[in-house]
Amino acid sequence: MKVLIADDDLLSARALETDLRANGYDVTVVGDGAEAWQILKADDRPQIAILDWRMPIMDGLEVCRRVRQATGPYIYILLVTGNADPDSVITGMDAGADDYMRKPCYPAELRARLRTGKRIVDLEEKLRGQATHDALTGILNRGAIMERVAVEMARAYRDSEHLCLAMVDLDYFKQVNDTYGHSTGDTVLCEAASRMNSVLRPYDSIGRYGGEEFLVVFPKCELANALAIAERIRRSISRATVSTQTEEILVTASIGIAEVRDYTDANAAIREADNALFHAKQKGRDRIESSTLERMQQKTDQ
Repeated sequence: MKVLIADDDLLSARALETDLRANGYDVTVVGDGAEAWQILKADDRPQIAILDWRMPIMDGLEVCRRVRQATGPYIYILLVTGNADPDSVITGMDAGADDYMRKPCYPAELRARLRTGKRIVDLEEKLRGQATHDALTGILNRGAIMERVAVEMARAYRDSEHLCLAMVDLDYFKQVNDTYGHSTGDTVLCEAASRMNSVLRPYDSIGRYGGEEFLVVFPKCELANALAIAERIRRSISRATVSTQTEEILVTASIGIAEVRDYTDANAAIREADNALFHAKQKGRDRIESSTLERMQQKTDQ
C-alpha cells in the first residue's frame, strides 16, 4: 500500500519511512504541504497520507481540506503534530483528517493506526467499486463512464491533447435474447466486455452505456489511432464464438468513432459517435465508421 509522509522534519520522516518500508509499505517522503498536495491529487496517488500539521508553504490542515474537496479514490489522512492543545484534535478532524497523533510518533502505534486506515481504504474502495461498476459485466457503469468522459475532456482541453470516443453496439443482440434467453444474453455481454477490455490501452476507459451499447474513451489519441484500436475491439469480439452452457454463439459489433472538438459538451461528442455508429449499422454492421469520415463523404457527395 502506498503511503505519503509529509513533514519538514526530514530526520523524523526518514526514520518512519525506514520502519514502514521494512513492514511492506511503499513510502514517499516530502518536506512541505505544497509538494504533498501535488502528489495527493495525481492519478496514482497514495491511499494513506501522514501529514505534519505545521509545514512550509501549505500546512497539513490546508492539505486535508483540499483532499476532501477533490474527487477520486478515498485517501486516509493521519494528521501528526506536537500541539498539546485538546481542541487541536477537533480542528484537525474538522479539516478532514481521519485520525490524529501527537509527536513523537512511535512506530508500533503508527503501524497499528495504519492497519486501521487500510481497512477503511479497502472498504471505501469496495463501496466505490459497487457504485461505479456495472453489476453484470464488471466494467464502469453509465454514470462512471460519463464522469470519465468529463474528466478526460477537461484534461485534453487543459493539456491541448487529442481525445476520441467510441460507441460500440453488439449486432443483433435482441435476437440472442429472443432465441436463447436472457441468461445466455448476459453471458454474451460479459464475454464481449471482457474481450474489449483486454485489447484497450492501460489508460483507456470502457463502460456499459446501456443494454448492449458500450462507450469507450481514448485519451491522448488522434482519430487514426482510435480507428486502429477500434479495429482491435471489433476483431476481439468476432474472433471466436462465445461459449455458453448450451450454445456456441458468433457475435459481431458495430462501432462509431468521434474525435472530440468541443471540450465543453460531452453529450455532443457522444451524439457524434452515436451517429457514426448508426451509419455503421446502415452499411451492414460488423464495421467501424467515424463522424469525420462521414462528413468528408457527405461533402464529396455534394
